[in-house]
Amino acid sequence: MSSSTARYRALSARDARHDLDHDSDNDDDTNDRSGIASGSEQLSWLAKVTQRVGFLRPTAPRIKTSPLEQDLVRRLDIFLMTFGCISQVIKYLDQTNISSAYVSGMKEDLELNGNELNYFTTFFSISYCLMLIPSQVIITYVRPSYWLPGLEIGWGFVTAFIAFTQNAHQVYALRVLLGLFESSAWPGMMTLFMYWYTPMELAKRMGFYHSCQALGSMMSGALQVAILETLEGTWGLRGWRWLFIINGIMTLAIGFAGFFMIPDYPKLPNPRAFWLTADHAVMATERLDRHGRSDTKRITWASAKRTFSMWIAYFIPALYIATVLAPYGYNYFNLFLKSLRNADGTPTWTTEEVNAIPIAGGAINVVCVWIWAILSDVFQTRWTLVVAQAIIGLIPCTIMSVWTSHPDTTPLSSAYASYLMTYLSLGTAPLVMSWLSELLPQDSEARTLIIGYSIAGVYAVLSWSQVLIWPASQAPYYAYAWQLSIFFWLLVIVMCVVLRIVEKRIWKPRAQAPLIGEDDNAATYRDNPAI
Repeated sequence: MSSSTARYRALSARDARHDLDHDSDNDDDTNDRSGIASGSEQLSWLAKVTQRVGFLRPTAPRIKTSPLEQDLVRRLDIFLMTFGCISQVIKYLDQTNISSAYVSGMKEDLELNGNELNYFTTFFSISYCLMLIPSQVIITYVRPSYWLPGLEIGWGFVTAFIAFTQNAHQVYALRVLLGLFESSAWPGMMTLFMYWYTPMELAKRMGFYHSCQALGSMMSGALQVAILETLEGTWGLRGWRWLFIINGIMTLAIGFAGFFMIPDYPKLPNPRAFWLTADHAVMATERLDRHGRSDTKRITWASAKRTFSMWIAYFIPALYIATVLAPYGYNYFNLFLKSLRNADGTPTWTTEEVNAIPIAGGAINVVCVWIWAILSDVFQTRWTLVVAQAIIGLIPCTIMSVWTSHPDTTPLSSAYASYLMTYLSLGTAPLVMSWLSELLPQDSEARTLIIGYSIAGVYAVLSWSQVLIWPASQAPYYAYAWQLSIFFWLLVIVMCVVLRIVEKRIWKPRAQAPLIGEDDNAATYRDNPAI
């Protein structure tokens, strides 16, 4: 047996003894010292179901954790998750308030009579895409507790400046800057979660974080309604301008808090994180080892080239892009509402109602993202729940394809129902990213880059496709947008099935080889982080 293999097995034996010690400390009366729940405990109806349904059966037993580990997770949830979630709410609020402002007077004040709203998204997406990969590389060299809050403060100022624009060209320039600053937030936080949470914890946290996009969208509509009712005309400023000012102030506040709330990495903890002790950092490192995860490594040209040569570096981004494009019509729910007219030609909904009604869809989104993520961690399955969302997503896309082609003969109520139903299938991102973490547990560089590729790919496609697929001038009777959504959902189903087959029959057998000592180099990642 080689020295590296022996060293790896010794680490595994130590972790096994560590888990046994936790059981002894937490339950002196139990005879089960393997970390699995005592046989005297009654199986819940949920456990009985998972025992009978093969693809829902958890892949690994739940291990009892020590008080220190429980305290670590609790502190991560209180500080890291709180910062991430509030930041994500504000980030998405900053992104989507352009749509709320557009239907609340910005269109008329700036004389936006064409597809300017689409171009606002295009300019933002181009800069977001260009900065995203460099940001993912920089975050491996610069502490996340400096990089992420610093950029957030930058986009807080930019958001506030949009309030004082006088024409579309000024908005274009500021949207470019906004994309540059915001590009690091979502992928940066997702990357941090992979270092601090275990596979049994990850999807729930990613899901909760991801659902904050919907909370941001809901807040945008609610905040715009409140501003129109209270600040319209104050100091000579229209309500939509106050929306950007208030958003900017909120962004600055959470940005400064991030310097203390982000823990950085387990082996390089943030010295300003007063809530994270040295013992917590050691425990976090042990958790990485226990679950076969590698700690952070700086991305080099060599690791980038290695990632470029991996087929998964293209497959996961393609899958992620498809899951984003398929339900994208929900973003234009407010344009659908704004376009409706009564028999006498007056608007069916007031400006306040146009901003308020989509809040119901956001609430559906939040609840469903949580449900999908919790089910994913409970059953330890990702692909089945992504496929389930795709099947659900096909229903509203099919209905809307019919309604946009035959609006006179198709009930308007079916369009309302379809828009709201689309929100049911917006929980794919946490599952795809959790799946990525399981496919590449020991390659942190590849994980970081692939997350960047995925998000960059989405914004690269959105930068040009939405003007063609969802032009504001066609709203709500898009020529072929909903038909393309059907195609993307079918593509998601096929890709998930293919990836699952490859994972089960090819990927996992190969990935498990280092864990039993067959690959000495792979077994030494803890001792030599450069490998």
